[in-house]
Amino acid sequence: MDLESAQNNALAKLPLLNQEDDNSFKPVARTTTNADGTSTSTIPGAVTAEEKIQKKNDLKARSILMMTLPSEHLLTFNQYKDAKTLFEAIKARFGGNEATKKTQKTLLMQMYENFNASSSESFDSIFTRLQKIISQLAILGENISQEDLNFKFLRSLPFE
Repeated sequence: MDLESAQNNALAKLPLLNQEDDNSFKPVARTTTNADGTSTSTIPGAVTAEEKIQKKNDLKARSILMMTLPSEHLLTFNQYKDAKTLFEAIKARFGGNEATKKTQKTLLMQMYENFNASSSESFDSIFTRLQKIISQLAILGENISQEDLNFKFLRSLPFE
């Protein structure tokens, strides 16, 4: 008996599993408690492919939003289970109203105009600080030209 026929015999002896169709699962009843204290049981229908894709995309979006949050805010925002409500909560917490944005923009412009570097500061940290101010201004809709940025950076460098 050669190797190939031995492998074929071994494969022939493996038991075949019965295949079931995709809708053969038994749905579990979902119980929800109403505002008046009563509970309602519902049996969900079969999950469609579109619903699976939508749930997967929602989980991705929620994960991305959670990754963008500073560590100290993760527990606060973890209670939101879908991306839409999480995003609305983030906007409400960090977005502010028009008056807040205007004040923030004014403060950032003052920081930009008064930007200076000390002689003990490294070249990279000077650039990083200035870039952070520019990025925050861009988020608020205030764009500074590359030429102005270059001049500001060069003027802010220490004479040493």
